[in-house]
Amino acid sequence: MLYLIGRAMFRVLFALLFRLRAIGRENIPAEGPVVLCSNHISMVDPPLLGTPLSRKVHFMAKAELFDIPLFGALITKVGAFPVKRGGVSKESIRLAIQLLKSGSMMGIFPEGTRNSAGGMGKKGAASLALKSGATVVPVAIIGNYALFRRMTIVYGPPVDISAYSGATSEDLELATEAIMKAIRALHAAHSGR
Repeated sequence: MLYLIGRAMFRVLFALLFRLRAIGRENIPAEGPVVLCSNHISMVDPPLLGTPLSRKVHFMAKAELFDIPLFGALITKVGAFPVKRGGVSKESIRLAIQLLKSGSMMGIFPEGTRNSAGGMGKKGAASLALKSGATVVPVAIIGNYALFRRMTIVYGPPVDISAYSGATSEDLELATEAIMKAIRALHAAHSGR
């Protein structure tokens, strides 16, 4: 319930403040496990990623955020779960795979840090998708969150990474590069529109 209320509020805020335009929502499967892989430009990206969608999006978030009174409880209720600083713990990975195998959707920023869309991706998103059998949907966030300037979010066609299911380090690197290439292509195709 809290997620639905928050999503409705963010839809209004993003429409008014950033003239949010969402493209490609039809590329999101209506059910089953999905990993949304997006570029990362701002702390506002997590709510932006899920706001235009009808399905709930879960996120990993820094463990320190859960220590903030009220805020920690709030982000837990809307589907976030903690990741310890210095890397993703086995417990976080287990929970992410469990969520995906139960048919949930997760939002992941493969670059791991804020970057427009040109950074290198980390292997976590590809690994989670391959281990859970999730569909990978590349996403490009375009704009700079300037008030009353257009923000665009583009959900691209799913990226098939099944050829890299061997899950060796090289397979994961190739799968990650395929995901990042799709994100960069979406960003390039829709920037300036």
